[in-house]
Amino acid sequence: MSFPRFYNTWLEQLNQLINHLNQSPRPPTTEEENHQLHQLVQKTMAHYAEYYRVKSIAAKQDILSVFAAPWATTLERSLHWIAGWRPTTAFHLIYTEASIRFESQIIDILRGFRNGDLGDLSPAQFRRVSELQCETVREENDITDELSGWQDGASDFLGMSSDNADVKMEVLERVVEKADHLRLNTVEKLVELLTPRQAAEFLIAAAHLQFGVREWGVAYDRQRI
Repeated sequence: MSFPRFYNTWLEQLNQLINHLNQSPRPPTTEEENHQLHQLVQKTMAHYAEYYRVKSIAAKQDILSVFAAPWATTLERSLHWIAGWRPTTAFHLIYTEASIRFESQIIDILRGFRNGDLGDLSPAQFRRVSELQCETVREENDITDELSGWQDGASDFLGMSSDNADVKMEVLERVVEKADHLRLNTVEKLVELLTPRQAAEFLIAAAHLQFGVREWGVAYDRQRI
């Protein structure tokens, strides 16, 4: 199966997983419901891990195609950072969702009622999110510098032998691999520090953003044809 076909199938399966998360009881009222929600979150994370596993295989076969991401819309590609979404986007999403939910239930919070959703992150959770964001920014910058170094060597392609060109492509492949590892690792670490309910809300919000951008991109590309 080609990667574009895999990606379309993967998106459909992601949509099904998100629907399951949406339909799960929130907040879970029993240990069993909490366990089932945790299992759904883990299943969704495994689905993301599978995406990056298959993408890595595709990159080894044709790194330039993976970097160009022809399966994505032009809008999606305009938002890409090294063949995918920017890892720090996850933190903006967490803060946005937390703020929206906090504001919507501020009266209840002032009365001492807590419901345990993303608007109810503890100080320790906020501190860990902030620390993780700083770590991710540093790693993002390091990988960006690596890509810049690769691009600065564009003149190397002139008169380059096929063997040397292969070596240069391998360097790009490693850069993309590092970027993908950071993307997955960032989400995994965020999910780890959240409760199952909070993790489910985060994954739902992330998927809605992904689907929404893709929908806008598809509509835009159709207008251009």
